[in-house]
Amino acid sequence: MTSGLWELVLKGVWVTIQLLFLSALLAGAVSFVVGIARTHRLWIVRFLAGFYTEVFRGTSALVMIFWVFFVLPPAFGWQLVPLWAGTLALGLTYGAYGSEIVRGALNAVDPAQKEGGIALSFTPWQRMKLILLPQAVPEMIPPFSNLLIELLKGTALVSIMGMGDLAFSGNLVRLALQESAEIYTYLLVIYFVIAFALTRIMRGLEKKLKAGVGKAPTRGISPQQELKRAETTGVGASSSGGVLG
Repeated sequence: MTSGLWELVLKGVWVTIQLLFLSALLAGAVSFVVGIARTHRLWIVRFLAGFYTEVFRGTSALVMIFWVFFVLPPAFGWQLVPLWAGTLALGLTYGAYGSEIVRGALNAVDPAQKEGGIALSFTPWQRMKLILLPQAVPEMIPPFSNLLIELLKGTALVSIMGMGDLAFSGNLVRLALQESAEIYTYLLVIYFVIAFALTRIMRGLEKKLKAGVGKAPTRGISPQQELKRAETTGVGASSSGGVLG
């Protein structure tokens, strides 16, 4: 390929990375908000969160992109640029899958940990912040890593809007060269390299998060000092391998 065609592909890589980053941020925020809401004590909150999850998990991401980009403009009188339309559609769709990861991880925490927080008169937010999330988040990383890779592959769907992502740029190069095998092989390799880098980053994050969970309190520190430290750092402490127990 010529330098001009390579430049086109590299621009597509940059657009894909931007879309991946923005949609991952939105999906992550949606995952935690909806996932935590699905464990709420009020049934109406659980119902609304569950309804959102079922709707977005049960619809096609491709159709959602069509809907956001082509249906919303005439309905509301404004037009989203392709980048933001893709971010919104992918973020909401994959956030629904992520919310199930968050809900499952929170429910997997030992009930005794929750009971310990209640015994210490922690508010629901304190129990979530100091007990549940510090134990649940490290367990979310492997499934979130898989979801992030799926999101990376899902970014190729935005090419239907004419957005110059990696898939769209690769197709333009294919049309220019009239050579499918070469360019699509390059695309596969590029997607693999990005996915491999994401996997390495997520594994490093998992190890870092798990390193701070399950540590016993420092000798000579009173329970009151330990609780104050936990509130400051956001990580609960344990005397027997858990956050509380």
